[in-house]
This record gives sequence, C-alpha cells and structure tokens, in this order.
Amino acid sequence: MSTGAAPFFGSRWVPAPAHVHELGLDAGLPLGFRAAGVAAGIKPSGRPDVGLLVCDGENPVSAARFTSSGTPAAPVILTRERCGLDSLRVVLANAGCANAATGRRGLEDAAKTQGAAAAAVGVATAEVALASTGAISHQLPVDAMIKGILGASSGLRRAGDADFQAAIQTTDAFEKRANLQVELPSGTVRLSAQCKGAGMISPRFATMLCFVQSDAELSADTADLLLGVCVARSFDRASVDGQLSTNDTAILMCSGASGVRVASESEDELLFGQALDALLRELAIKMVADGEGAARIARVVVRSGNQPGAETVARAVANSPLVKAALNGGDPNWGRIVQAVGAAMPGTAPLPVDIWIEGTQVCSAGAAIPFDEPALARAVSRREVEYEIGLPGEGAETEVFFSDLSHDYVSINADYTT
Repeated sequence: MSTGAAPFFGSRWVPAPAHVHELGLDAGLPLGFRAAGVAAGIKPSGRPDVGLLVCDGENPVSAARFTSSGTPAAPVILTRERCGLDSLRVVLANAGCANAATGRRGLEDAAKTQGAAAAAVGVATAEVALASTGAISHQLPVDAMIKGILGASSGLRRAGDADFQAAIQTTDAFEKRANLQVELPSGTVRLSAQCKGAGMISPRFATMLCFVQSDAELSADTADLLLGVCVARSFDRASVDGQLSTNDTAILMCSGASGVRVASESEDELLFGQALDALLRELAIKMVADGEGAARIARVVVRSGNQPGAETVARAVANSPLVKAALNGGDPNWGRIVQAVGAAMPGTAPLPVDIWIEGTQVCSAGAAIPFDEPALARAVSRREVEYEIGLPGEGAETEVFFSDLSHDYVSINADYTT
C-alpha cells in the first residue's frame, strides 16, 4: 500500500483488484524506463514544461490511441504518420503550448523537436512520440523546446516520473500518477502511469495525456488490444465539459525487462488487463474529479434495448449544464435528468423512463413517485453521486463519469489565455 499519501484507488466505482498492490509515489518507474522533466520557459509560471520518457528495453513494445477530433494537433498528426506505434522508445511531451491549429509551421516545428529528442537520446526519429498540451493556436517555441530536451536528456533517471508528471500538467489541481505492482501467475510485474487532464474533456477521449509503462513482456497485438479495450472503458467514459480536444494521447510502453511474458489468451493476459483497466479507470475518474472548479462528480448508467440510444442519453445527461449545475449544488432535481433524456430522444409519445438517484427511485415510467426527499438530499451532497436511467428494452448498458458545473469553471476558462 502507498505510504505517506492517499491511496491511488479512491473511488467506489473502481475497486482495486486483489492481485494489484499500490507502491509509493517515490517507488520509481518499472525496470527499463527513465524519465525527466524540466522548466524551459514555455509555461508563464516557470514550472516544468518539457518532459522526456525513455524505454531502454532491448525490444520495446508499445500501443497508442489519439483524439478523434477533425482538427488534430501537429504532434498527433506527426506521431500517427511518422512513428512506428508498436515500437516507441521515447515520449517527448510539453505543456504550455498545444501546437494545434498552427498549420504547416506547426508540423515543421514538431518535426524539429522530434529530431532533437531522437538525437539527444540516441534513437531513431520514428521511435519518438510527441505530445503537447496548452492553449490552441500558439506556435511552438522551438528554441525553448530544444533547451528543455537537452536539460531533460541529461537528467533521465528511474525516479524521474514526478518531474515528468509536473511537465505535462496545465490547469490540473493535483497530479494523477501511480506506481503499481501486479502479481501474475508467471511472475511479478510493474505498472506506472502519468496522466494530465482537467478541462476540455468529453467522451470519445478527453483533453488528456496519459503515459503507461510496464516491465512486462507483451506482443504488439496484445498491447494494442489491451490498451484499446481499457481506453474504451476509461478515458472514453470521462466528461468534464463535453468538449473534444485536439491533442488527446494515450501511450502504453512495455520494456520486457522483468522477464515475465504475458502470453496472448492466457491467465496472465486476463490479470494484466484487469490491472490496466483499473489503473486507467481510476485515472479517468481523477481527471473528472479535477474538472476545473469541480466540487462533485457523478456516474450515469443507462440501460436500454439499444446501445446507440443508451450512449446518446448518457452523454446528454453528463453534458447537460442543468444536470451539472444541480450536481454542483447538491440538488436532487431529477427533472433536469428527465429534460436531458427527452431532448436526446425526441418523439411524440411519452417515453417511459425510470430514474434512480443513489439507489432511490424517483421516476417510474416517466412519472414522479414518492420518495424520502431529505434522505436523498443528504445522499447527493456527497463527493460522488450515481444516477441510473432505465429506458425501454434490455441488453444494452453504458456509463459516463462527469463533473459538476461551478462558478470556478467559468472563471478559469474565461481567463485561460489572459
């Protein structure tokens, strides 16, 4: 168990698997990894803003997922087009500038920093993934980036994950980092992760960067399969404000340095996947909890006979400013939920929707039913609140984690670039 800090697994919605044990945040990265983060002057605050993460494994394996935005940032475009996504060795990340909507120059600037990182670490350019976060439309300060690359490359170490974490954060109120030990039938392996995200977060990914490292030995197909499944159950389920980012990036890198092989379709794969799933789901919830100005978070579960319909309703509720404002105020105003459901599923016949809040049914077949209002008011004043929605039919179910809408959210985003 982690000592000297709050446990990583803190949400009731993500129980820690029995074979996963938390290590302290000072435990360092898994075998075969080094990291560093330095201040290069990109952030006005003077805090770390350029990070390097390096895998020293003999035959590293990786997998990656990116934003589905139609206006992807230069680092996303370049990484997808120029890198071998199954054999990445290095991540070059920066905060303070998204390098998005920057045209040809943005791509050229990203390429310059990619080449500089490759030279500094001594790897091929195609082995260097890029990730940026910050304000959109600003040109990447290449000179500052190169200064940061040189500084970070000279400071790489296994205990450098805290500095790397600091270098990827923007409006985050707290770090989202974990070091885990995973017991598998074939042996013990490590999982570490560094994640950022607090605003411009929507299902279909988030305004987030997440980097996961393991010393387990996985095939490229297994790594890609597991990352894809786990991202779909975590970051794809997170919403702060319903806004899709230009820079979303999630990368899993495996060094194989532990000597423990996770074979396809084995018990090792199942248990490793469970550990990765819990890790990413908890990180996604921490992002939602860190939603700019957030006081409360919620989980909406929708059940119906139609998966697209369930997904539409879940997102409509999670992104409703009325539902989110009620959540912020600890107000069990379930009428806001009915409104959001109806707007998502327009029609002429009344929809027989059922609604539960914290296990208390408040609406049956589209009509109000008696319930203990004082008790429910107390229940929704907690940090985590759960809504359940039942629609006609069976067989489909989905969920979305979301944050409330606060005065602070408006203040933060009104002044974001000034």
